[in-house]
Amino acid sequence: MNDCPMVSVIIPTYNRAKMLGATIESFLNQSYPKDRYEMLIADNNSSDDTKAVVNDWQAISPVTIRYVFESRQGVHYARNSAAKIAKGDVLYFTDDDMLADKDLLKNLLPVFAMGYNVASATGRVLPLWEADPPKWVLRHCCNGLLSINDRSEQMVIAPFNVGVYSCHQAILRDVFFRSGGFNPENTAGEWIGDGETGLNIKIKELGYSFAFIGDSVIRHMIPVSRMTQQYLNRRLANQGNCDSYTAYRQHKFSAVSLWKKILGHCVSMMMHMMQSGLKLVLFDDGWRLHRAYINYRMNRIKYDYRLSRDSHWRKIVLRNDWLQEND
Repeated sequence: MNDCPMVSVIIPTYNRAKMLGATIESFLNQSYPKDRYEMLIADNNSSDDTKAVVNDWQAISPVTIRYVFESRQGVHYARNSAAKIAKGDVLYFTDDDMLADKDLLKNLLPVFAMGYNVASATGRVLPLWEADPPKWVLRHCCNGLLSINDRSEQMVIAPFNVGVYSCHQAILRDVFFRSGGFNPENTAGEWIGDGETGLNIKIKELGYSFAFIGDSVIRHMIPVSRMTQQYLNRRLANQGNCDSYTAYRQHKFSAVSLWKKILGHCVSMMMHMMQSGLKLVLFDDGWRLHRAYINYRMNRIKYDYRLSRDSHWRKIVLRNDWLQEND
Protein backbone atom coordinates (compact mmCIF):
# COMPACT_ATOMS: atom_id res chain seq x y z
CA MET A 1 0.00 0.00 0.00
CA ASN A 2 1.15 3.56 -0.73
CA ASP A 3 2.89 5.32 2.20
CA CYS A 4 0.01 7.80 2.07
CA PRO A 5 -3.03 5.82 0.91
CA MET A 6 -6.08 7.70 -0.31
CA VAL A 7 -8.55 7.99 2.57
CA SER A 8 -12.25 8.78 2.60
CA VAL A 9 -13.38 10.34 5.90
CA ILE A 10 -17.08 9.51 6.28
CA ILE A 11 -19.18 11.48 8.78
CA PRO A 12 -22.86 10.54 9.13
CA THR A 13 -24.92 13.32 10.66
CA TYR A 14 -28.45 13.96 11.83
CA ASN A 15 -29.65 17.33 13.16
CA ARG A 16 -26.33 18.34 14.70
CA ALA A 17 -25.54 21.36 12.57
CA LYS A 18 -24.21 23.24 15.61
CA MET A 19 -21.63 20.53 16.37
CA LEU A 20 -20.86 19.39 12.84
CA GLY A 21 -18.71 22.39 11.92
CA ALA A 22 -16.25 21.69 14.73
CA THR A 23 -15.92 18.06 13.59
CA ILE A 24 -15.32 19.09 9.98
CA GLU A 25 -12.74 21.70 11.00
CA SER A 26 -10.80 19.17 13.08
CA PHE A 27 -10.48 16.90 10.04
CA LEU A 28 -9.50 19.77 7.74
CA ASN A 29 -6.62 20.48 10.13
CA GLN A 30 -5.06 17.04 9.69
CA SER A 31 -1.30 16.80 9.14
CA TYR A 32 -2.05 14.15 6.50
CA PRO A 33 -1.44 15.36 2.90
CA LYS A 34 -4.47 17.37 1.78
CA ASP A 35 -4.57 15.70 -1.62
CA ARG A 36 -4.64 12.21 -0.10
CA TYR A 37 -7.99 12.39 1.67
CA GLU A 38 -11.53 13.52 1.07
CA MET A 39 -14.50 14.07 3.36
CA LEU A 40 -18.03 12.80 2.81
CA ILE A 41 -20.76 14.28 5.00
CA ALA A 42 -23.68 11.84 4.95
CA ASP A 43 -26.78 13.84 5.90
CA ASN A 44 -29.27 11.31 7.25
CA ASN A 45 -32.42 13.33 6.50
CA SER A 46 -31.64 16.29 8.80
CA SER A 47 -34.22 19.05 9.24
CA ASP A 48 -31.80 21.69 10.53
CA ASP A 49 -29.08 23.73 8.77
CA THR A 50 -26.78 20.78 8.09
CA LYS A 51 -26.59 21.32 4.34
CA ALA A 52 -25.83 25.03 4.75
CA VAL A 53 -23.03 24.22 7.20
CA VAL A 54 -21.50 21.79 4.71
CA ASN A 55 -21.83 24.32 1.87
CA ASP A 56 -19.99 26.93 3.93
CA TRP A 57 -17.09 24.57 4.62
CA GLN A 58 -16.95 23.39 1.01
CA ALA A 59 -16.38 26.99 -0.10
CA ILE A 60 -13.19 27.39 1.96
CA SER A 61 -11.86 23.85 2.31
CA PRO A 62 -8.44 22.82 0.94
CA VAL A 63 -9.75 19.24 1.08
CA THR A 64 -12.53 17.90 -1.14
CA ILE A 65 -15.78 17.80 0.83
CA ARG A 66 -18.76 15.99 -0.66
CA TYR A 67 -22.32 16.22 0.59
CA VAL A 68 -24.34 12.99 0.53
CA PHE A 69 -28.06 12.98 1.30
CA GLU A 70 -29.54 9.74 2.63
CA SER A 71 -33.30 9.91 3.18
CA ARG A 72 -33.65 6.44 4.70
CA GLN A 73 -33.48 6.96 8.45
CA GLY A 74 -30.68 4.93 10.00
CA VAL A 75 -27.00 5.58 10.54
CA HIS A 76 -26.04 2.35 8.74
CA TYR A 77 -27.80 3.64 5.61
CA ALA A 78 -25.80 6.88 5.84
CA ARG A 79 -22.45 5.14 6.38
CA ASN A 80 -23.01 2.48 3.74
CA SER A 81 -24.32 4.89 1.09
CA ALA A 82 -21.36 7.22 1.56
CA ALA A 83 -18.96 4.28 1.34
CA LYS A 84 -20.40 3.32 -2.06
CA ILE A 85 -19.25 6.58 -3.63
CA ALA A 86 -16.07 7.05 -1.60
CA LYS A 87 -12.81 7.15 -3.56
CA GLY A 88 -10.41 6.09 -0.81
CA ASP A 89 -8.46 2.86 -0.52
CA VAL A 90 -9.20 3.21 3.19
CA LEU A 91 -12.59 4.23 4.58
CA TYR A 92 -12.39 6.15 7.84
CA PHE A 93 -15.64 6.40 9.80
CA THR A 94 -16.38 8.85 12.58
CA ASP A 95 -19.39 10.75 13.98
CA ASP A 96 -20.66 14.32 14.05
CA ASP A 97 -19.78 14.84 17.73
CA MET A 98 -16.05 14.09 17.47
CA LEU A 99 -12.91 16.27 17.40
CA ALA A 100 -9.84 14.74 15.74
CA ASP A 101 -6.31 15.46 16.89
CA LYS A 102 -4.23 16.78 13.98
CA ASP A 103 -2.11 13.62 13.62
CA LEU A 104 -5.01 11.17 13.77
CA LEU A 105 -4.79 9.97 10.16
CA LYS A 106 -1.00 10.27 9.97
CA ASN A 107 -0.59 7.98 12.99
CA LEU A 108 -3.39 5.53 12.18
CA LEU A 109 -2.93 4.71 8.50
CA PRO A 110 0.61 3.15 8.56
CA VAL A 111 -0.66 0.08 10.43
CA PHE A 112 -2.25 -1.22 7.23
CA ALA A 113 1.18 -1.48 5.59
CA MET A 114 2.95 -3.24 8.46
CA GLY A 115 2.26 -6.74 7.20
CA TYR A 116 -0.02 -7.90 10.03
CA ASN A 117 -3.09 -8.48 7.84
CA VAL A 118 -4.95 -5.63 9.60
CA ALA A 119 -8.26 -4.63 8.00
CA SER A 120 -9.90 -2.63 10.81
CA ALA A 121 -8.02 -0.11 12.95
CA THR A 122 -8.85 2.34 15.70
CA GLY A 123 -7.12 4.55 18.23
CA ARG A 124 -7.66 6.38 21.46
CA VAL A 125 -11.13 7.87 22.09
CA LEU A 126 -11.09 10.39 24.93
CA PRO A 127 -14.00 12.25 26.51
CA LEU A 128 -14.55 15.97 26.03
CA TRP A 129 -17.13 16.79 28.71
CA GLU A 130 -19.63 19.59 28.15
CA ALA A 131 -19.66 20.03 31.94
CA ASP A 132 -17.99 18.34 34.89
CA PRO A 133 -19.44 14.82 34.97
CA PRO A 134 -20.92 13.30 38.13
CA LYS A 135 -18.52 11.05 40.04
CA TRP A 136 -20.63 7.98 39.25
CA VAL A 137 -20.21 8.62 35.52
CA LEU A 138 -16.43 8.78 35.93
CA ARG A 139 -16.47 5.56 37.95
CA HIS A 140 -18.77 3.49 35.76
CA CYS A 141 -19.10 4.97 32.27
CA CYS A 142 -15.61 5.86 30.99
CA ASN A 143 -15.71 2.88 28.67
CA GLY A 144 -17.86 1.56 25.83
CA LEU A 145 -20.98 3.01 27.45
CA LEU A 146 -19.77 6.40 26.17
CA SER A 147 -17.66 5.00 23.30
CA ILE A 148 -14.47 5.82 25.21
CA ASN A 149 -11.37 3.74 24.45
CA ASP A 150 -8.32 4.70 26.51
CA ARG A 151 -6.21 1.56 26.63
CA SER A 152 -2.88 1.57 28.45
CA GLU A 153 -1.04 0.12 25.44
CA GLN A 154 0.40 2.19 22.60
CA MET A 155 -0.22 -0.51 19.99
CA VAL A 156 -2.27 -3.67 19.94
CA ILE A 157 -2.64 -5.98 16.94
CA ALA A 158 -4.87 -8.99 17.44
CA PRO A 159 -7.10 -11.48 15.59
CA PHE A 160 -10.11 -10.12 17.52
CA ASN A 161 -11.83 -6.80 18.05
CA VAL A 162 -9.65 -4.50 20.20
CA GLY A 163 -12.43 -2.05 21.03
CA VAL A 164 -13.17 -0.61 17.59
CA TYR A 165 -16.06 1.86 17.62
CA SER A 166 -17.49 3.45 14.48
CA CYS A 167 -16.64 6.91 15.85
CA HIS A 168 -12.97 6.13 15.19
CA GLN A 169 -12.62 3.29 12.69
CA ALA A 170 -10.53 2.85 9.57
CA ILE A 171 -11.29 -0.10 7.27
CA LEU A 172 -9.72 -1.28 4.05
CA ARG A 173 -12.21 -0.47 1.31
CA ASP A 174 -12.20 -3.88 -0.37
CA VAL A 175 -12.67 -5.68 2.95
CA PHE A 176 -15.57 -3.38 3.86
CA PHE A 177 -17.39 -4.33 0.67
CA ARG A 178 -16.58 -8.01 1.00
CA SER A 179 -18.01 -7.96 4.53
CA GLY A 180 -21.33 -6.47 3.43
CA GLY A 181 -21.01 -3.16 5.26
CA PHE A 182 -22.43 -2.00 8.58
CA ASN A 183 -25.27 -3.98 10.08
CA PRO A 184 -28.33 -1.91 11.07
CA GLU A 185 -28.48 -0.03 14.35
CA ASN A 186 -31.07 2.64 15.12
CA THR A 187 -33.39 2.63 12.12
CA ALA A 188 -36.18 5.23 12.16
CA GLY A 189 -36.32 5.01 15.95
CA GLU A 190 -36.20 1.20 16.12
CA TRP A 191 -32.95 -0.32 17.36
CA ILE A 192 -32.40 -3.40 15.23
CA GLY A 193 -28.84 -4.68 15.28
CA ASP A 194 -25.19 -4.44 16.20
CA GLY A 195 -23.59 -1.89 13.85
CA GLU A 196 -19.80 -1.91 13.95
CA THR A 197 -19.80 -4.92 16.29
CA GLY A 198 -21.41 -7.01 13.58
CA LEU A 199 -19.20 -5.51 10.89
CA ASN A 200 -16.08 -6.41 12.85
CA ILE A 201 -17.36 -9.94 13.43
CA LYS A 202 -17.76 -10.30 9.67
CA ILE A 203 -14.25 -8.91 9.14
CA LYS A 204 -12.86 -11.41 11.65
CA GLU A 205 -14.67 -14.25 9.87
CA LEU A 206 -12.87 -13.20 6.67
CA GLY A 207 -9.59 -13.88 8.47
CA TYR A 208 -8.34 -10.34 9.12
CA SER A 209 -6.76 -8.74 12.19
CA PHE A 210 -7.56 -5.59 14.16
CA ALA A 211 -5.33 -2.80 15.46
CA PHE A 212 -5.33 -0.18 18.19
CA ILE A 213 -2.89 2.71 17.72
CA GLY A 214 -2.65 4.81 20.87
CA ASP A 215 -1.15 7.87 19.15
CA SER A 216 -4.19 8.19 16.89
CA VAL A 217 -6.49 10.26 19.08
CA ILE A 218 -10.02 11.58 18.76
CA ARG A 219 -12.18 13.28 21.38
CA HIS A 220 -15.86 12.55 21.98
CA MET A 221 -17.97 15.61 22.82
CA ILE A 222 -20.23 14.35 25.61
CA PRO A 223 -23.22 16.55 26.48
CA VAL A 224 -24.84 16.78 29.89
CA SER A 225 -27.76 14.71 28.57
CA ARG A 226 -25.46 11.66 28.43
CA MET A 227 -24.47 12.01 32.06
CA THR A 228 -27.84 10.91 33.40
CA GLN A 229 -29.49 7.74 34.65
CA GLN A 230 -32.06 8.10 31.88
CA TYR A 231 -29.33 7.94 29.24
CA LEU A 232 -27.64 4.97 30.91
CA ASN A 233 -30.96 3.11 31.00
CA ARG A 234 -31.53 3.79 27.30
CA ARG A 235 -27.96 2.91 26.39
CA LEU A 236 -28.17 -0.51 28.06
CA ALA A 237 -31.64 -1.11 26.64
CA ASN A 238 -30.24 -0.59 23.14
CA GLN A 239 -27.34 -2.88 24.00
CA GLY A 240 -29.84 -5.58 24.87
CA ASN A 241 -31.25 -5.43 21.35
CA CYS A 242 -27.75 -5.52 19.85
CA ASP A 243 -26.62 -8.51 21.91
CA SER A 244 -29.70 -10.57 21.09
CA TYR A 245 -29.16 -9.76 17.41
CA THR A 246 -25.49 -10.79 17.60
CA ALA A 247 -26.22 -13.97 19.56
CA TYR A 248 -28.90 -15.13 17.14
CA ARG A 249 -26.64 -14.53 14.13
CA GLN A 250 -23.92 -16.61 15.75
CA HIS A 251 -26.04 -19.50 17.06
CA LYS A 252 -29.36 -19.48 15.13
CA PHE A 253 -31.25 -20.63 18.21
CA SER A 254 -34.34 -22.80 17.89
CA ALA A 255 -37.63 -21.55 19.34
CA VAL A 256 -37.14 -23.81 22.37
CA SER A 257 -33.64 -22.42 22.95
CA LEU A 258 -34.92 -18.86 22.67
CA TRP A 259 -37.55 -19.54 25.32
CA LYS A 260 -34.87 -20.97 27.61
CA LYS A 261 -32.86 -17.80 27.06
CA ILE A 262 -35.92 -15.69 27.85
CA LEU A 263 -36.30 -17.54 31.14
CA GLY A 264 -32.64 -16.89 31.90
CA HIS A 265 -33.07 -13.19 31.16
CA CYS A 266 -36.05 -13.07 33.54
CA VAL A 267 -33.97 -14.57 36.35
CA SER A 268 -31.10 -12.15 35.65
CA MET A 269 -33.50 -9.20 35.60
CA MET A 270 -34.82 -10.13 39.05
CA MET A 271 -31.27 -10.42 40.35
CA HIS A 272 -30.46 -6.94 39.05
CA MET A 273 -33.61 -5.62 40.74
CA MET A 274 -32.47 -7.02 44.09
CA GLN A 275 -28.89 -5.82 43.64
CA SER A 276 -30.04 -2.36 42.64
CA GLY A 277 -32.25 -2.05 45.71
CA LEU A 278 -29.54 -3.34 48.05
CA LYS A 279 -26.85 -1.00 46.71
CA LEU A 280 -29.25 1.94 46.85
CA VAL A 281 -29.90 1.27 50.54
CA LEU A 282 -26.14 1.04 51.15
CA PHE A 283 -25.51 4.34 49.29
CA ASP A 284 -23.43 2.49 46.70
CA ASP A 285 -23.72 4.19 43.31
CA GLY A 286 -23.29 0.80 41.66
CA TRP A 287 -27.08 0.62 41.88
CA ARG A 288 -27.16 2.70 38.73
CA LEU A 289 -25.60 -0.02 36.59
CA HIS A 290 -27.92 -2.67 38.01
CA ARG A 291 -30.89 -0.39 37.32
CA ALA A 292 -29.76 0.05 33.72
CA TYR A 293 -29.24 -3.70 33.29
CA ILE A 294 -32.90 -4.22 34.17
CA ASN A 295 -33.62 -2.40 30.89
CA TYR A 296 -30.96 -4.48 29.16
CA ARG A 297 -32.57 -7.77 30.20
CA MET A 298 -36.05 -6.50 29.45
CA ASN A 299 -35.07 -5.69 25.87
CA ARG A 300 -33.35 -9.02 25.44
CA ILE A 301 -36.58 -10.69 26.52
CA LYS A 302 -38.58 -8.67 23.99
CA TYR A 303 -36.08 -9.26 21.19
CA ASP A 304 -35.76 -13.00 21.76
CA TYR A 305 -39.53 -13.32 21.98
CA ARG A 306 -39.86 -11.58 18.61
CA LEU A 307 -37.23 -13.89 17.14
CA SER A 308 -39.16 -16.92 18.39
CA ARG A 309 -42.39 -15.79 16.71
CA ASP A 310 -41.49 -13.77 13.59
CA SER A 311 -39.83 -15.60 10.68
CA HIS A 312 -39.48 -12.38 8.65
CA TRP A 313 -37.60 -10.77 11.53
CA ARG A 314 -35.26 -13.76 11.70
CA LYS A 315 -34.45 -13.28 8.00
CA ILE A 316 -33.61 -9.61 8.63
CA VAL A 317 -31.32 -10.53 11.51
CA LEU A 318 -29.48 -13.18 9.46
CA ARG A 319 -28.84 -10.87 6.53
CA ASN A 320 -25.12 -10.27 5.90
CA ASP A 321 -25.00 -7.78 3.06
CA TRP A 322 -26.44 -4.34 3.83
CA LEU A 323 -24.92 -2.63 0.80
CA GLN A 324 -27.60 -3.68 -1.67
CA GLU A 325 -30.11 -1.15 -2.96
CA ASN A 326 -33.13 -3.13 -1.75
CA ASP A 327 -32.27 -2.70 1.93
